[in-house]
Amino acid sequence: MSAPKVSPEARPGAGFLERCCAIAGAAHVLTGEADTAPFLTDWRGRFTGRALAVLRPADPEQVAQLVQACAAHRVPLVPQGGKTGLVLGSVPDASGSAVVLSLARLNRVRALDALNRTITVDAGCILQTIQEAAAAEGCLFPLSLAAEGSCSIGGNLSTNAGGTAVLRYGNTRELCLGLEVVTPQGELWNGLRALRKDNTGYDLRDLFIGAEGTLGVITGAVLRLFPQPKASITALVAIAAPRQALDLLRLAQDRCGASLTGFELMSDFCLRLVGTHFPSLAQPFVTRHPQYVLLELSSSESEQHAVGLLEQTIADAIARDIADDAVVATSVGQSLALWQLREHIPLAQAAAGKNIKHDIALPVSRIADFIDRTDALVLAAYPGCQLVCFGHVGDGNLHYNVAPPPGAAHEDFLLNQEAINRIVHDSVAAHAGSISAEHGIGALKRDELKRYKPEVELNMMRAVKAALDPLGIMNPGKIL
Repeated sequence: MSAPKVSPEARPGAGFLERCCAIAGAAHVLTGEADTAPFLTDWRGRFTGRALAVLRPADPEQVAQLVQACAAHRVPLVPQGGKTGLVLGSVPDASGSAVVLSLARLNRVRALDALNRTITVDAGCILQTIQEAAAAEGCLFPLSLAAEGSCSIGGNLSTNAGGTAVLRYGNTRELCLGLEVVTPQGELWNGLRALRKDNTGYDLRDLFIGAEGTLGVITGAVLRLFPQPKASITALVAIAAPRQALDLLRLAQDRCGASLTGFELMSDFCLRLVGTHFPSLAQPFVTRHPQYVLLELSSSESEQHAVGLLEQTIADAIARDIADDAVVATSVGQSLALWQLREHIPLAQAAAGKNIKHDIALPVSRIADFIDRTDALVLAAYPGCQLVCFGHVGDGNLHYNVAPPPGAAHEDFLLNQEAINRIVHDSVAAHAGSISAEHGIGALKRDELKRYKPEVELNMMRAVKAALDPLGIMNPGKIL
Protein backbone atom coordinates (compact mmCIF):
# COMPACT_ATOMS: atom_id res chain seq x y z
CA MET A 1 0.00 0.00 0.00
CA SER A 2 1.65 3.26 -1.08
CA ALA A 3 1.82 6.13 1.38
CA PRO A 4 0.51 9.53 0.31
CA LYS A 5 2.89 12.46 0.60
CA VAL A 6 2.47 14.37 3.84
CA SER A 7 2.53 18.14 3.51
CA PRO A 8 4.00 20.27 6.32
CA GLU A 9 0.48 21.43 7.12
CA ALA A 10 -0.49 17.80 7.85
CA ARG A 11 2.18 17.36 10.51
CA PRO A 12 1.06 17.76 14.12
CA GLY A 13 1.75 21.01 15.85
CA ALA A 14 3.44 21.30 19.21
CA GLY A 15 1.42 19.90 22.04
CA PHE A 16 -0.75 17.50 20.02
CA LEU A 17 0.21 14.33 21.90
CA GLU A 18 0.15 16.20 25.20
CA ARG A 19 -3.42 17.24 24.38
CA CYS A 20 -4.33 13.62 23.60
CA CYS A 21 -2.84 12.51 26.94
CA ALA A 22 -4.89 15.13 28.76
CA ILE A 23 -8.06 13.79 27.10
CA ALA A 24 -7.61 10.02 27.26
CA GLY A 25 -4.90 9.65 29.90
CA ALA A 26 -1.24 9.02 29.19
CA ALA A 27 -1.69 5.25 29.61
CA HIS A 28 -4.05 5.27 26.61
CA VAL A 29 -1.86 7.24 24.22
CA LEU A 30 0.54 4.60 22.95
CA THR A 31 3.70 5.62 21.14
CA GLY A 32 6.23 2.88 21.92
CA GLU A 33 7.00 0.36 19.17
CA ALA A 34 6.00 -2.65 21.24
CA ASP A 35 2.78 -0.99 22.40
CA THR A 36 1.62 0.13 18.96
CA ALA A 37 2.66 -2.98 17.00
CA PRO A 38 -0.59 -4.97 17.57
CA PHE A 39 -2.59 -2.14 15.96
CA LEU A 40 -0.50 -1.71 12.80
CA THR A 41 -0.63 -5.04 10.95
CA ASP A 42 -3.68 -6.20 9.04
CA TRP A 43 -5.49 -9.44 9.95
CA ARG A 44 -3.92 -11.45 7.10
CA GLY A 45 -0.40 -10.30 7.99
CA ARG A 46 0.18 -8.85 4.53
CA PHE A 47 0.85 -5.22 5.46
CA THR A 48 2.24 -3.30 8.43
CA GLY A 49 1.81 0.45 8.61
CA ARG A 50 3.20 3.11 10.91
CA ALA A 51 1.42 5.47 13.28
CA LEU A 52 2.21 8.64 15.17
CA ALA A 53 0.34 7.12 18.12
CA VAL A 54 -2.49 4.78 19.06
CA LEU A 55 -5.29 6.53 20.93
CA ARG A 56 -7.62 4.49 23.16
CA PRO A 57 -10.57 6.65 24.29
CA ALA A 58 -12.92 5.43 27.01
CA ASP A 59 -16.22 6.94 25.81
CA PRO A 60 -17.83 8.90 22.96
CA GLU A 61 -17.00 12.23 24.60
CA GLN A 62 -13.31 11.39 24.59
CA VAL A 63 -13.59 10.29 20.96
CA ALA A 64 -15.09 13.69 20.10
CA GLN A 65 -12.35 15.58 21.95
CA LEU A 66 -9.60 13.52 20.28
CA VAL A 67 -11.09 14.13 16.84
CA GLN A 68 -11.23 17.86 17.64
CA ALA A 69 -7.52 17.72 18.48
CA CYS A 70 -6.78 15.88 15.24
CA ALA A 71 -8.72 18.47 13.24
CA ALA A 72 -6.98 21.37 14.98
CA HIS A 73 -3.54 19.89 14.29
CA ARG A 74 -4.42 18.44 10.85
CA VAL A 75 -3.56 14.91 12.00
CA PRO A 76 -5.14 12.08 9.96
CA LEU A 77 -6.86 9.38 11.99
CA VAL A 78 -7.71 5.73 11.30
CA PRO A 79 -10.70 4.36 13.27
CA GLN A 80 -10.13 0.76 14.32
CA GLY A 81 -12.40 -1.91 15.79
CA GLY A 82 -11.61 -5.61 16.00
CA LYS A 83 -9.15 -5.35 13.07
CA THR A 84 -10.59 -8.43 11.35
CA GLY A 85 -11.08 -6.74 7.95
CA LEU A 86 -9.41 -8.06 4.81
CA VAL A 87 -8.95 -4.92 2.68
CA LEU A 88 -6.52 -2.80 4.77
CA GLY A 89 -9.34 -0.53 5.88
CA SER A 90 -8.44 -0.30 9.56
CA VAL A 91 -4.65 0.00 9.51
CA PRO A 92 -2.60 3.14 8.82
CA ASP A 93 -0.39 3.65 5.78
CA ALA A 94 3.41 3.66 5.85
CA SER A 95 3.85 7.42 6.29
CA GLY A 96 3.59 7.44 10.09
CA SER A 97 1.60 10.69 9.98
CA ALA A 98 -1.74 9.26 11.20
CA VAL A 99 -2.99 8.17 14.59
CA VAL A 100 -4.96 4.98 15.10
CA LEU A 101 -8.18 5.59 17.02
CA SER A 102 -8.99 2.29 18.72
CA LEU A 103 -12.60 1.84 19.82
CA ALA A 104 -11.80 -1.27 21.88
CA ARG A 105 -12.59 0.40 25.24
CA LEU A 106 -16.06 1.44 24.06
CA ASN A 107 -17.47 -2.02 24.70
CA ARG A 108 -20.67 -1.62 26.71
CA VAL A 109 -24.14 -2.94 26.07
CA ARG A 110 -25.94 0.27 27.02
CA ALA A 111 -29.57 -0.89 27.00
CA LEU A 112 -31.85 -3.66 25.79
CA ASP A 113 -35.57 -3.15 25.16
CA ALA A 114 -37.12 -6.60 24.68
CA LEU A 115 -40.57 -5.19 23.92
CA ASN A 116 -39.26 -2.79 21.26
CA ARG A 117 -36.81 -5.50 20.20
CA THR A 118 -33.79 -3.22 20.19
CA ILE A 119 -30.37 -3.22 21.79
CA THR A 120 -28.17 -0.12 22.17
CA VAL A 121 -24.42 -0.76 22.21
CA ASP A 122 -21.03 0.90 22.05
CA ALA A 123 -19.20 0.64 18.74
CA GLY A 124 -16.42 -1.45 20.27
CA CYS A 125 -18.82 -4.10 21.53
CA ILE A 126 -17.82 -7.54 20.25
CA LEU A 127 -20.45 -9.11 17.98
CA GLN A 128 -20.65 -12.30 20.03
CA THR A 129 -21.28 -10.25 23.18
CA ILE A 130 -24.29 -8.64 21.48
CA GLN A 131 -25.60 -12.03 20.35
CA GLU A 132 -25.31 -13.38 23.90
CA ALA A 133 -26.94 -10.32 25.49
CA ALA A 134 -29.89 -10.66 23.10
CA ALA A 135 -30.21 -14.41 23.74
CA ALA A 136 -30.28 -13.83 27.51
CA GLU A 137 -33.50 -11.82 27.00
CA GLY A 138 -35.05 -14.40 24.66
CA CYS A 139 -34.18 -12.38 21.53
CA LEU A 140 -32.03 -12.94 18.46
CA PHE A 141 -29.45 -10.63 16.93
CA PRO A 142 -28.97 -12.45 13.62
CA LEU A 143 -25.69 -11.05 12.30
CA SER A 144 -23.32 -14.02 12.26
CA LEU A 145 -19.74 -14.10 10.95
CA ALA A 146 -16.80 -16.44 11.29
CA ALA A 147 -14.98 -13.63 13.17
CA GLU A 148 -17.88 -12.92 15.56
CA GLY A 149 -15.76 -13.66 18.62
CA SER A 150 -13.37 -10.80 17.83
CA CYS A 151 -14.97 -8.39 15.35
CA SER A 152 -16.72 -5.30 16.72
CA ILE A 153 -20.11 -3.92 15.75
CA GLY A 154 -18.58 -0.58 14.76
CA GLY A 155 -16.47 -2.34 12.16
CA ASN A 156 -19.47 -4.42 11.06
CA LEU A 157 -21.44 -1.22 10.51
CA SER A 158 -18.56 0.60 8.83
CA THR A 159 -18.24 -2.20 6.26
CA ASN A 160 -21.96 -3.08 6.13
CA ALA A 161 -21.03 -6.68 6.96
CA GLY A 162 -23.16 -9.51 5.62
CA GLY A 163 -22.56 -12.97 7.06
CA THR A 164 -24.60 -16.14 6.85
CA ALA A 165 -28.12 -14.86 7.59
CA VAL A 166 -28.50 -12.06 5.02
CA LEU A 167 -30.97 -14.19 3.05
CA ARG A 168 -33.49 -13.88 5.90
CA TYR A 169 -32.48 -10.79 7.89
CA GLY A 170 -30.45 -8.57 5.56
CA ASN A 171 -27.02 -6.91 5.86
CA THR A 172 -25.90 -4.95 8.90
CA ARG A 173 -27.50 -1.85 7.35
CA GLU A 174 -30.93 -3.50 7.64
CA LEU A 175 -30.22 -4.43 11.27
CA CYS A 176 -29.43 -0.86 12.40
CA LEU A 177 -32.06 1.69 13.42
CA GLY A 178 -29.87 4.50 14.75
CA LEU A 179 -26.28 5.64 15.15
CA GLU A 180 -24.13 7.81 17.35
CA VAL A 181 -21.29 9.37 15.34
CA VAL A 182 -18.41 11.77 15.89
CA THR A 183 -18.09 14.01 12.84
CA PRO A 184 -14.73 14.99 11.30
CA GLN A 185 -15.06 18.32 13.15
CA GLY A 186 -15.33 16.49 16.50
CA GLU A 187 -19.05 17.07 17.03
CA LEU A 188 -20.99 14.22 18.68
CA TRP A 189 -24.20 13.43 16.79
CA ASN A 190 -26.74 11.45 18.80
CA GLY A 191 -28.89 9.66 16.26
CA LEU A 192 -29.67 6.72 18.55
CA ARG A 193 -33.33 6.52 17.57
CA ALA A 194 -35.05 3.19 18.19
CA LEU A 195 -37.68 3.81 15.53
CA ARG A 196 -38.77 1.72 12.55
CA LYS A 197 -40.32 4.79 10.94
CA ASP A 198 -38.68 8.22 11.01
CA ASN A 199 -39.31 10.31 7.89
CA THR A 200 -37.75 13.58 9.07
CA GLY A 201 -35.31 14.40 6.31
CA TYR A 202 -32.14 12.86 4.96
CA ASP A 203 -31.26 9.46 6.41
CA LEU A 204 -27.86 10.46 7.77
CA ARG A 205 -27.42 7.03 9.33
CA ASP A 206 -26.98 5.48 5.89
CA LEU A 207 -24.12 7.86 5.06
CA PHE A 208 -21.93 6.32 7.75
CA ILE A 209 -22.89 2.65 7.37
CA GLY A 210 -20.51 1.18 4.79
CA ALA A 211 -18.33 4.32 4.71
CA GLU A 212 -15.37 2.53 6.36
CA GLY A 213 -14.64 5.40 8.73
CA THR A 214 -14.03 7.92 5.93
CA LEU A 215 -16.93 10.22 6.92
CA GLY A 216 -16.97 9.98 10.71
CA VAL A 217 -16.39 7.69 13.69
CA ILE A 218 -19.29 5.47 14.73
CA THR A 219 -19.36 5.32 18.54
CA GLY A 220 -22.73 3.68 19.23
CA ALA A 221 -25.70 2.01 17.56
CA VAL A 222 -29.28 0.92 18.08
CA LEU A 223 -29.75 -2.54 16.56
CA ARG A 224 -32.85 -4.54 15.69
CA LEU A 225 -33.61 -7.76 17.53
CA PHE A 226 -35.90 -10.60 16.49
CA PRO A 227 -37.78 -13.41 18.23
CA GLN A 228 -35.68 -16.47 18.92
CA PRO A 229 -36.83 -19.25 16.59
CA LYS A 230 -38.43 -22.26 18.24
CA ALA A 231 -36.15 -24.51 16.23
CA SER A 232 -33.34 -24.34 13.67
CA ILE A 233 -32.66 -27.35 11.46
CA THR A 234 -29.58 -27.77 9.27
CA ALA A 235 -28.85 -30.09 6.36
CA LEU A 236 -25.91 -30.62 4.04
CA VAL A 237 -27.14 -31.43 0.55
CA ALA A 238 -24.93 -33.00 -2.13
CA ILE A 239 -25.39 -31.66 -5.65
CA ALA A 240 -23.70 -32.07 -9.02
CA ALA A 241 -22.96 -28.44 -9.93
CA PRO A 242 -23.65 -24.81 -8.94
CA ARG A 243 -26.59 -24.74 -11.35
CA GLN A 244 -28.36 -27.32 -9.19
CA ALA A 245 -27.76 -25.07 -6.20
CA LEU A 246 -29.86 -22.37 -7.86
CA ASP A 247 -32.63 -24.88 -8.60
CA LEU A 248 -32.52 -26.01 -4.97
CA LEU A 249 -32.63 -22.41 -3.75
CA ARG A 250 -35.75 -21.68 -5.78
CA LEU A 251 -37.43 -24.87 -4.56
CA ALA A 252 -36.53 -24.13 -0.93
CA GLN A 253 -37.76 -20.54 -1.16
CA ASP A 254 -41.03 -21.64 -2.76
CA ARG A 255 -41.62 -24.32 -0.12
CA CYS A 256 -40.18 -22.68 2.99
CA GLY A 257 -40.57 -18.94 2.48
CA ALA A 258 -39.11 -16.85 5.31
CA SER A 259 -38.19 -20.02 7.24
CA LEU A 260 -35.16 -20.39 4.95
CA THR A 261 -32.43 -18.57 6.89
CA GLY A 262 -29.20 -20.02 5.47
CA PHE A 263 -28.08 -21.23 2.05
CA GLU A 264 -24.34 -21.72 1.60
CA LEU A 265 -22.54 -23.24 -1.39
CA MET A 266 -19.16 -24.95 -1.07
CA SER A 267 -17.20 -27.17 -3.41
CA ASP A 268 -15.79 -30.59 -2.65
CA PHE A 269 -12.32 -29.04 -2.75
CA CYS A 270 -13.37 -26.73 0.09
CA LEU A 271 -14.46 -29.67 2.25
CA ARG A 272 -11.33 -31.66 1.43
CA LEU A 273 -9.23 -28.64 2.43
CA VAL A 274 -11.05 -28.51 5.78
CA GLY A 275 -10.58 -32.26 6.22
CA THR A 276 -6.84 -31.97 5.60
CA HIS A 277 -6.21 -29.17 8.11
CA PHE A 278 -8.95 -29.97 10.63
CA PRO A 279 -9.22 -33.78 10.64
CA SER A 280 -11.24 -33.73 13.88
CA LEU A 281 -14.20 -32.29 11.95
CA ALA A 282 -16.18 -35.25 10.62
CA GLN A 283 -16.88 -35.37 6.88
CA PRO A 284 -20.57 -36.30 6.59
CA PHE A 285 -20.51 -38.18 3.25
CA VAL A 286 -18.58 -41.37 2.51
CA THR A 287 -18.94 -40.75 -1.24
CA ARG A 288 -17.56 -37.46 -2.54
CA HIS A 289 -19.77 -35.10 -4.53
CA PRO A 290 -18.75 -32.11 -6.67
CA GLN A 291 -20.66 -29.47 -4.69
CA TYR A 292 -22.60 -29.08 -1.45
CA VAL A 293 -25.25 -26.76 -0.10
CA LEU A 294 -25.55 -26.07 3.61
CA LEU A 295 -29.20 -25.27 4.16
CA GLU A 296 -30.81 -23.99 7.36
CA LEU A 297 -34.47 -23.55 8.27
CA SER A 298 -35.70 -21.68 11.32
CA SER A 299 -39.25 -22.22 12.52
CA SER A 300 -41.39 -20.04 14.75
CA GLU A 301 -43.74 -22.99 15.30
CA SER A 302 -41.88 -26.13 16.41
CA GLU A 303 -38.97 -28.43 15.69
CA GLN A 304 -41.38 -30.99 14.25
CA HIS A 305 -42.66 -28.39 11.78
CA ALA A 306 -39.12 -27.43 10.72
CA VAL A 307 -37.99 -31.05 10.32
CA GLY A 308 -41.05 -31.95 8.26
CA LEU A 309 -40.61 -28.92 6.00
CA LEU A 310 -36.91 -29.59 5.46
CA GLU A 311 -37.29 -33.32 4.83
CA GLN A 312 -40.08 -32.78 2.30
CA THR A 313 -38.04 -30.12 0.49
CA ILE A 314 -35.02 -32.43 0.25
CA ALA A 315 -37.16 -35.37 -0.87
CA ASP A 316 -38.65 -33.24 -3.65
CA ALA A 317 -35.16 -32.05 -4.67
CA ILE A 318 -33.88 -35.63 -4.95
CA ALA A 319 -37.00 -36.72 -6.86
CA ARG A 320 -36.45 -33.88 -9.35
CA ASP A 321 -32.72 -34.74 -9.80
CA ILE A 322 -31.76 -31.42 -8.24
CA ALA A 323 -29.98 -33.11 -5.31
CA ASP A 324 -28.08 -36.40 -5.08
CA ASP A 325 -27.96 -37.01 -1.33
CA ALA A 326 -28.39 -35.20 1.99
CA VAL A 327 -27.48 -35.37 5.66
CA VAL A 328 -29.96 -33.78 8.07
CA ALA A 329 -28.77 -32.81 11.54
CA THR A 330 -30.84 -34.40 14.29
CA SER A 331 -29.35 -32.48 17.20
CA VAL A 332 -27.88 -29.08 18.01
CA GLY A 333 -24.44 -30.69 18.13
CA GLN A 334 -24.80 -32.15 14.63
CA SER A 335 -26.04 -28.83 13.31
CA LEU A 336 -23.04 -27.02 14.78
CA ALA A 337 -20.75 -29.64 13.27
CA LEU A 338 -22.15 -29.00 9.79
CA TRP A 339 -21.76 -25.24 10.22
CA GLN A 340 -18.19 -25.74 11.45
CA LEU A 341 -17.31 -27.31 8.11
CA ARG A 342 -18.42 -24.12 6.38
CA GLU A 343 -16.86 -21.74 8.90
CA HIS A 344 -13.50 -23.52 8.84
CA ILE A 345 -12.97 -23.01 5.10
CA PRO A 346 -11.19 -19.63 5.57
CA LEU A 347 -9.16 -21.10 8.44
CA ALA A 348 -8.17 -24.08 6.31
CA GLN A 349 -7.11 -21.73 3.54
CA ALA A 350 -4.95 -19.77 5.97
CA ALA A 351 -3.38 -23.01 7.20
CA ALA A 352 -2.68 -24.10 3.63
CA GLY A 353 -0.83 -20.87 2.82
CA LYS A 354 -1.43 -17.59 1.08
CA ASN A 355 -4.02 -17.16 -1.64
CA ILE A 356 -5.67 -14.45 -3.72
CA LYS A 357 -9.08 -13.59 -2.31
CA HIS A 358 -12.16 -12.11 -3.99
CA ASP A 359 -15.30 -11.09 -2.13
CA ILE A 360 -17.86 -10.55 -4.87
CA ALA A 361 -21.60 -10.17 -5.38
CA LEU A 362 -23.66 -11.33 -8.34
CA PRO A 363 -27.31 -11.54 -9.30
CA VAL A 364 -28.30 -14.95 -7.91
CA SER A 365 -29.49 -16.05 -11.32
CA ARG A 366 -26.01 -15.56 -12.82
CA ILE A 367 -23.90 -17.32 -10.20
CA ALA A 368 -23.60 -20.64 -12.04
CA ASP A 369 -22.64 -18.96 -15.31
CA PHE A 370 -20.06 -16.85 -13.50
CA ILE A 371 -18.43 -19.84 -11.80
CA ASP A 372 -18.29 -21.90 -15.01
CA ARG A 373 -16.86 -19.03 -17.05
CA THR A 374 -14.41 -17.72 -14.48
CA ASP A 375 -13.10 -21.18 -13.55
CA ALA A 376 -12.30 -21.77 -17.21
CA LEU A 377 -10.57 -18.40 -17.62
CA VAL A 378 -8.44 -18.68 -14.48
CA LEU A 379 -7.40 -22.29 -15.13
CA ALA A 380 -6.49 -21.47 -18.73
CA ALA A 381 -4.24 -18.64 -17.58
CA TYR A 382 -2.79 -20.46 -14.54
CA PRO A 383 -2.99 -24.24 -15.08
CA GLY A 384 -3.08 -26.29 -11.90
CA CYS A 385 -4.11 -23.45 -9.59
CA GLN A 386 -6.62 -24.39 -6.91
CA LEU A 387 -10.01 -22.68 -6.86
CA VAL A 388 -11.64 -22.26 -3.47
CA CYS A 389 -15.18 -21.08 -4.20
CA PHE A 390 -17.80 -20.87 -1.47
CA GLY A 391 -20.26 -18.39 -0.06
CA HIS A 392 -23.70 -17.08 0.66
CA VAL A 393 -25.43 -18.09 -2.55
CA GLY A 394 -28.84 -17.20 -1.15
CA ASP A 395 -27.91 -13.51 -1.32
CA GLY A 396 -25.50 -13.68 -4.26
CA ASN A 397 -22.23 -13.30 -2.32
CA LEU A 398 -19.35 -15.56 -3.36
CA HIS A 399 -15.86 -15.85 -1.93
CA TYR A 400 -13.88 -16.76 -5.04
CA ASN A 401 -10.31 -17.45 -3.97
CA VAL A 402 -7.38 -18.67 -6.03
CA ALA A 403 -4.57 -20.70 -4.45
CA PRO A 404 -1.25 -21.79 -6.01
CA PRO A 405 -0.87 -25.18 -7.69
CA PRO A 406 0.28 -27.94 -5.30
CA GLY A 407 3.96 -27.54 -4.53
CA ALA A 408 4.23 -24.02 -5.96
CA ALA A 409 5.85 -21.24 -3.95
CA HIS A 410 3.09 -19.14 -2.46
CA GLU A 411 5.02 -15.88 -2.47
CA ASP A 412 5.84 -16.33 -6.16
CA PHE A 413 2.21 -17.06 -6.98
CA LEU A 414 1.08 -13.89 -5.21
CA LEU A 415 2.99 -11.89 -7.81
CA ASN A 416 0.12 -12.80 -10.17
CA GLN A 417 -2.46 -11.09 -7.95
CA GLU A 418 -3.08 -8.10 -10.20
CA ALA A 419 -3.51 -10.26 -13.31
CA ILE A 420 -5.80 -12.72 -11.53
CA ASN A 421 -7.83 -9.87 -10.04
CA ARG A 422 -8.30 -8.54 -13.56
CA ILE A 423 -9.65 -11.88 -14.82
CA VAL A 424 -12.02 -12.31 -11.88
CA HIS A 425 -13.21 -8.73 -11.61
CA ASP A 426 -13.72 -8.35 -15.37
CA SER A 427 -15.84 -11.49 -15.22
CA VAL A 428 -17.77 -10.06 -12.26
CA ALA A 429 -18.47 -6.90 -14.28
CA ALA A 430 -19.50 -8.94 -17.31
CA HIS A 431 -22.04 -10.75 -15.12
CA ALA A 432 -23.46 -7.47 -13.67
CA GLY A 433 -21.85 -7.98 -10.26
CA SER A 434 -19.84 -6.06 -7.66
CA ILE A 435 -16.16 -6.44 -6.77
CA SER A 436 -16.95 -6.08 -3.06
CA ALA A 437 -19.90 -7.75 -1.38
CA GLU A 438 -19.23 -7.51 2.35
CA HIS A 439 -15.56 -6.77 3.04
CA GLY A 440 -15.50 -3.19 1.78
CA ILE A 441 -12.94 -1.36 -0.39
CA GLY A 442 -10.34 -0.14 2.11
CA ALA A 443 -6.98 0.58 0.52
CA LEU A 444 -6.64 -2.83 -1.13
CA LYS A 445 -9.43 -2.33 -3.70
CA ARG A 446 -9.25 1.45 -4.03
CA ASP A 447 -7.73 1.39 -7.51
CA GLU A 448 -10.05 -1.42 -8.58
CA LEU A 449 -13.02 0.73 -7.59
CA LYS A 450 -11.89 3.42 -10.02
CA ARG A 451 -11.85 0.85 -12.80
CA TYR A 452 -15.37 -0.44 -12.26
CA LYS A 453 -17.38 2.46 -10.80
CA PRO A 454 -18.92 4.96 -13.24
CA GLU A 455 -17.25 8.38 -13.02
CA VAL A 456 -20.53 10.08 -12.15
CA GLU A 457 -20.89 7.77 -9.15
CA LEU A 458 -17.31 8.39 -8.01
CA ASN A 459 -17.85 12.14 -8.33
CA MET A 460 -20.92 11.99 -6.10
CA MET A 461 -18.92 10.01 -3.52
CA ARG A 462 -16.10 12.57 -3.68
CA ALA A 463 -18.62 15.38 -3.18
CA VAL A 464 -20.01 13.72 -0.04
CA LYS A 465 -16.48 13.19 1.29
CA ALA A 466 -15.49 16.81 0.61
CA ALA A 467 -18.64 18.16 2.24
CA LEU A 468 -18.35 16.16 5.46
CA ASP A 469 -14.56 15.90 5.75
CA PRO A 470 -13.07 18.97 4.01
CA LEU A 471 -9.71 18.50 5.75
CA GLY A 472 -9.48 14.91 4.52
CA ILE A 473 -8.37 13.58 7.91
CA MET A 474 -10.84 10.66 8.22
CA ASN A 475 -9.20 7.35 7.26
CA PRO A 476 -7.34 8.90 4.30
CA GLY A 477 -6.52 6.71 1.33
CA LYS A 478 -9.44 4.35 1.93
CA ILE A 479 -12.21 3.92 -0.67
CA LEU A 480 -11.28 7.12 -2.57
